[in-house]
Amino acid sequence: MADSPEEIQKASKLYLLIGATLFVCTVLTVAVAKFEFLDFGQRGFDGVDATIGLLIALFKSSLVAAIFMHLNHEKKLVYWTFGSAIFFGACLMLLTGLAFSDPIQFQGFFGR
Repeated sequence: MADSPEEIQKASKLYLLIGATLFVCTVLTVAVAKFEFLDFGQRGFDGVDATIGLLIALFKSSLVAAIFMHLNHEKKLVYWTFGSAIFFGACLMLLTGLAFSDPIQFQGFFGR
């Protein structure tokens, strides 16, 4: 915790910098999704653009967790828990991507 006015001013500058970074990343995410000159992969919004958006969201969530949730000063167990949550979340995204690329298409609940 900041106890002196100098430490409070330093922490305020850090929070404003992180807030500005989050705002810029949000604008960048919208730009990747909407504007054609930032279109990667095929024309229009596709998996590449979604992956870039998710990577930007991962960066933003890491900033929020490290700075605003004060995880940058925690013990090793918290880092292991946080890291395993990120790992398993990435595994779930990978499994979802593999399910969409499966050549056997899902026929609906009753097989229609």
